Amino acid sequence: MLTLLFDGIAYGMLLFVLSLGLAVTMGLMNLINLAHGAFAMAGGYVLVVLMERFGWPFLACLPAAFVVTALAGALLERTIYRPMYGKPHLDQVLFSIGLTFMAVAAVDYVMGSQQVNTQTPEWLRGRFEYGSGDWMLGMGAYRLFIVAVCVALTLGLQAILNRTRFGTRLRASVDDPRVASAMGIPVNQVFLVTFAVGSGLAGLGGALGVDILGLDPSFPFKFMVYFLIVCAVGGTSSISGPLLAAVVLGIADVFGKYYVPKLGGFIVYVLMIAILLWRPQGLFAREGRR
Repeated sequence: MLTLLFDGIAYGMLLFVLSLGLAVTMGLMNLINLAHGAFAMAGGYVLVVLMERFGWPFLACLPAAFVVTALAGALLERTIYRPMYGKPHLDQVLFSIGLTFMAVAAVDYVMGSQQVNTQTPEWLRGRFEYGSGDWMLGMGAYRLFIVAVCVALTLGLQAILNRTRFGTRLRASVDDPRVASAMGIPVNQVFLVTFAVGSGLAGLGGALGVDILGLDPSFPFKFMVYFLIVCAVGGTSSISGPLLAAVVLGIADVFGKYYVPKLGGFIVYVLMIAILLWRPQGLFAREGRR
């Protein structure tokens, strides 16, 4: 029981890291970017290529995945995403889905359609067990590592958004970009950095998820729904909402697939519907405008 609970929390934490960038762009920039999964896929392939072909250590590949996808996000934001900011949400959805299909086709051509895997370091393959029987707590070292990374990211992002000058500028740019620009805030640069960081977080999540989720060119389509569920249930105006939503959904998914394998995925959707009927705006949503 406790082992399943821990695995569900770790899985939820991974979903949170993967979904956080989408929550940032949707909630803080009012941009629906369904190509978010493509950035996650790119981060996974960066890790695989650097580890398997160039022999980079695992801990060096994680920041590399973040940096590469952040730079790609910054380039795409300047060239093709920025003109979409003022477009209707339907246009943004169709545009980003088209980018996803293009990314999937490109990766399939370059890397092949087979699933790829990589070996985590020996120190992350261990397992810790406490207690016995139904209440035994078993914790995999790699899942503990994911939880630690998630906690560090949450605390760091909360501090940046709430206690730094950049966070203040970002909130002002989101609330009213024209007034913020008139006050001397470089709104375009703020959005550029925000989009790049969101893309980098997706890449980091994709790199962390290779060992647990697997990686192939269909990755963006497999997990796009999960990213959207986390953002819809948790809301996109805070860090706490997506975190809580991801943990709850991760636990529900693990318990559902263990106890009711044939209805495992169905339980997640039922939970999502129940939460949205209770709070249609999400768990921690606030009213805002851009």
